[in-house]
Amino acid sequence: MIFAVQAIGHGLLGDARASVAAFTLGLVVTFIAVRIHTRLIRARVTWWFGNIGSEDRLHLHHMVIGVLLMISIGFVLIAETPAGFSLQLCAFVFGAGVALTLDEFALILHLRDVYWEAEGRRSVDAVVVAVCVGFLIILGFDPLRGNGYTASATGDLAEATIAVNLCFAVVCILKGKYWTGFLGIFVPLVAFVGAVRVARPKSPWARWRYKNKPRNMAKAQRREDHNDATWRSWRESFFDLIAGKPHLPDVLRPAARPREAPDDEPAADEAAAGGKPAPPT
Repeated sequence: MIFAVQAIGHGLLGDARASVAAFTLGLVVTFIAVRIHTRLIRARVTWWFGNIGSEDRLHLHHMVIGVLLMISIGFVLIAETPAGFSLQLCAFVFGAGVALTLDEFALILHLRDVYWEAEGRRSVDAVVVAVCVGFLIILGFDPLRGNGYTASATGDLAEATIAVNLCFAVVCILKGKYWTGFLGIFVPLVAFVGAVRVARPKSPWARWRYKNKPRNMAKAQRREDHNDATWRSWRESFFDLIAGKPHLPDVLRPAARPREAPDDEPAADEAAAGGKPAPPT
């Protein structure tokens, strides 16, 4: 048992961060596995099992399994308060449940099946954010404790420094720089730089502040076009690699067949003739 705990990193990271490491590992492994599973189903390979459902066409989404896992582990954590390897095992299973749920986050957000559509990329964004949070905590970043930049400050000064940094992060989010705002919570300098730079043209900040400032809006649009042509194209390619291309046709949905007109309906020539029925033959 002691060897298993040490193998996961308890001796190096401590109890709390080792549990976060187990959570992150469960999240990453499960997300990769479920994406491989869904892409094999999408490809309709014959040697792989398909969706889970019933005879009355009830499709069991894997986020349901994820919610059940998280509820179960939540009860265990509250009732038993495990420690050591047991806590890390619970964290791993909880991370698996989170991966199963966040993989269909876009479906919950839109209340419709957008898994293979462009909107479905929000599920990947949610998973990437969760994984990044896990890795940052493992590396020792803690926004609630100042990440070390308030180590020399005490009391009200430390709390004020953290509050100011969070304000910079909120400004980044209002400017449409979600990733900058997120990273800025953990790395203060990132939030400050993002807050003082120009906003994205479709962000709430641009709508409020640049409405009567065409020069600022034009500058924001130029920067947006430059970013779209550079690193965002690489980002989309990376997401295509790990999650599949949303713009590809879904082979699970057969092409719709043209509706055949009943015998009592006018022929198609009626529409071509300007609404007048074709003369009888």
